[in-house]
Amino acid sequence: MLAYISIFITAVFVNNIVFAQFLGICPFMGVSKKMSSAVGMGAAVAFVMTIATAVTWLLYNYVLMPFGLDFMQTIAFILVIAALVQMLEIILKKVTPSLYKALGVFLPLITTNCAVLGVAISVVQKDFDLLMSVTYALSTAIGFAMALGIFAGIRTRLELVDVPAPLRGTPIALISAGILAMAFMGFAGIHIG
Repeated sequence: MLAYISIFITAVFVNNIVFAQFLGICPFMGVSKKMSSAVGMGAAVAFVMTIATAVTWLLYNYVLMPFGLDFMQTIAFILVIAALVQMLEIILKKVTPSLYKALGVFLPLITTNCAVLGVAISVVQKDFDLLMSVTYALSTAIGFAMALGIFAGIRTRLELVDVPAPLRGTPIALISAGILAMAFMGFAGIHIG
């Protein structure tokens, strides 16, 4: 149980996918302009990242490794993630059109989100079992959603501040993200177990 708590705290705070590993920066910068977009993207990433990690873990351990095809890990994982997002999109469109409309543009964006691939590869490198892999993926997705939410709040506040002309828009957003990343470095001293 302590191992799972450690995985959760480490993935959410200490090794946050955005602030410590610098993965998923494109959606982080692009979708964090409004809180509603950030929440939608965070939920979609949590769902896809968790399922994709479970499927790629099974693929790696029961297909690629036994047949000596582990060198094809990255391309296989990319194909699985893309296919999974497409299947999810089709299923949601037919089963729950309201959820499909709510997620809207976020599902196709997840296909190109390097954080999803990064987590799938990371659990293989860390040699996690399936339950630890799913815990890590869900925790990382929560950390990603938290980072999006915090940054969306900051960007909303930045619109109300008189920022010098050369720093308006993306420059001040990048500076703010850097300061936020430094703040998250404070969690690096946390050790559990």
